[in-house]
Amino acid sequence: TSPTYIAGSTKPELPDDGVLRYFSMGFCPFSHRVHLLLTIKKIAHHKIYIDLIEKPEWYKDYSPLGKVPALQLTHLKDQPTLVESLVIAEYLDEEYPSPRLFPSDPLQKALDKILIERFSPVVSAVYPVLTCNPNAPADALKKFETALDVFEQELAKRGTPYFAGKTIGIVDYMIWPWFERFPSMKINTEQKYELDAKRFAKLLKWRDLVAQDEAVKKTALDVQLHAEFQKSKTLGKPQYDIAFKGHL
Repeated sequence: TSPTYIAGSTKPELPDDGVLRYFSMGFCPFSHRVHLLLTIKKIAHHKIYIDLIEKPEWYKDYSPLGKVPALQLTHLKDQPTLVESLVIAEYLDEEYPSPRLFPSDPLQKALDKILIERFSPVVSAVYPVLTCNPNAPADALKKFETALDVFEQELAKRGTPYFAGKTIGIVDYMIWPWFERFPSMKINTEQKYELDAKRFAKLLKWRDLVAQDEAVKKTALDVQLHAEFQKSKTLGKPQYDIAFKGHL
């Protein structure tokens, strides 16, 4: 049976054990952000996978807009559920401060949150190409690279191996999921697209460094699986369970 819950499926019966419930989709980069934090901070949780095309009816009780990730805080009164990856990340960092990932300095924290927001144009520009949309705009990759220039320049300006400094931190983890997925474009695009090694020299060095991080390695999916999943969307229905190859 599939571990992914779809429309018509019954609500999972989970023990009332006060353990966090993490609602996800195996290939969702926003969910990946939360998965990274749960892994880094070694927070116990139950994983519930959701089909985002045919969502189970009961899921809106947890996430009113039907989005993932969502995190239910079962240990608290009324068992509230949080949505939005960055909101969840900030909550987890406050509630489980070891290790602390957001800067403690209020100004630096604000600047880092702004920088994470500036990743949105990168995501929206590359999305049609990354997801194998046949109607992707002709200038999608050009816009993607222009948006990514901001991060190459910021890394140069900060003059440190990570965005967070000498050690990895919140900006690094919040943008990483897309860097895990970008190489699938080499497999799925006609031009076998790769990031320009000269234009993005610092980011590519950063990418190799972050790829060695323990939490990153623990949550990683092989590029071949990412490519296969994106391709499956063009054939009608996304095959969410590709994420579990070798894990089922």
